[in-house]
Amino acid sequence: MATSTHTDLFALPQEFLDLRDMIRQIATEKIAPRAHDIDANAEYPHDLREILAENGILGLPFDEEYGGTGTGILMLNIGVEEIAKACAATSLILMVQELGSMPIKLFGSEEQKQEWLPRLASGEITPAFALSEPEAGSDPASMRTHAYRDGDEWVINGAKNWITNSGIADYYLTFAVTDREAGKVSAFIVEKDRPGFSIGKLEKKLGIKGSPTGSPVYEDVRVPHANLVGEEGKGMAVALKTLSYTRLGAAAQATGIAQGATDYAAKYASERIQFGKPINRHQGIAFKLADMQAKTAAARAITYEACAKADRGDADYQVHGSMAKLIASDTAMAVTVEAVQVLGGYGYVTEYPVERMMRDAKITQIYEGTSEVQRMIISRSLS
Repeated sequence: MATSTHTDLFALPQEFLDLRDMIRQIATEKIAPRAHDIDANAEYPHDLREILAENGILGLPFDEEYGGTGTGILMLNIGVEEIAKACAATSLILMVQELGSMPIKLFGSEEQKQEWLPRLASGEITPAFALSEPEAGSDPASMRTHAYRDGDEWVINGAKNWITNSGIADYYLTFAVTDREAGKVSAFIVEKDRPGFSIGKLEKKLGIKGSPTGSPVYEDVRVPHANLVGEEGKGMAVALKTLSYTRLGAAAQATGIAQGATDYAAKYASERIQFGKPINRHQGIAFKLADMQAKTAAARAITYEACAKADRGDADYQVHGSMAKLIASDTAMAVTVEAVQVLGGYGYVTEYPVERMMRDAKITQIYEGTSEVQRMIISRSLS
């Protein structure tokens, strides 16, 4: 049997490395200097979104035939990670570009793909994914938003909650009950200018303040039957399949937050003098930094592995995605808390970025399926 002395099993292809370096440069030069103000002013960074579009970064979730890069899920999430190192809120622009389009990519008709995907890939339009409700967060089967068919149209009534890109998106991929007795849900494209559609309140949040989160309201909103995504009554399958891919973005975002916090804490510790030497030469701080870096590297490894499995279509990609999301989000929270500790009092003030990173990290344990939900998915795979 032939053997080899080296392998590229754990090496990224040069194309990915080049794309990563380009995104990293943009994140360092354009995004990082804006991160503080984006957070402080709860400001959606339209200017940064334009930069991402101009450089083809918003095309990462899409195949070449629809104007995208065709580089797959791993490269997409390498991009998410690089942006999240600089600004977690800005990384959500790319994450939701995938989340709000994935149902169309996976289940949409060719007409829907041709109509929406090229404009998404170019950055011309922005999507949103409207699944969660006030009484149906981790339990989407409890949703109350409903729709009924009226001739060649569907009429939607209800309200959603926790929807990213509220007030920004050009369309909302909306899930509604279409058969209450059978518990059947369907998915619809709802354009922002449909009569009866409005955005209720925007949430005031602990972190990720530069990404608006709100509550779309549907009052007799009519959409044509052509806006139905996938089969009628199969909307829950659309939602769950979508989330099985997009939770990888949350893992990548969490990894980026953790790496950004580790990098900043390490640099600070190399410059901060206490007791006559930099604090990174005191074992208490040195070991803390070592643990932060090791945990982040482990989160990255399982996230990349899960992304590669998703790209290949491996049967176990979903459970690996849950493990990646669980580990990376817990790592982001733990590492950012430690980064604040490394900086001491400076870590607790807004002049320094690690307190923002700590606040931003928390949501990664909640959205795209809470850590508890991921543990349920993982544990069920063991039986």
